[in-house]
Amino acid sequence: MPVPKQRHTKSRRNRGRSHQALKKQGFLVCAKCGAPVLPHRLCSNCGTYGGREVIDVMAKLTKKEQKKKTKELAEQEKGQTGDKDLSMEGLSKK
Repeated sequence: MPVPKQRHTKSRRNRGRSHQALKKQGFLVCAKCGAPVLPHRLCSNCGTYGGREVIDVMAKLTKKEQKKKTKELAEQEKGQTGDKDLSMEGLSKK
């Protein structure tokens, strides 16, 4: 069986292992519901991809879960379109 003639140095070993490090996931925010989504994948919360609904998430849920989900989505949409105080006093508050 072949045996290496010389041993690999620490730097050579570590350079080879540099590509094995874990990389940070780049999450995006869903345009419809605001949930974190991986890029190039549909939103598992609301079933949209690229601004259009691809999967009807509500059809897969039970009646009780559907009611809860519609309530959550309504609250999220209400929070996103909430009116903010644009007066000078409101803007200066921290």
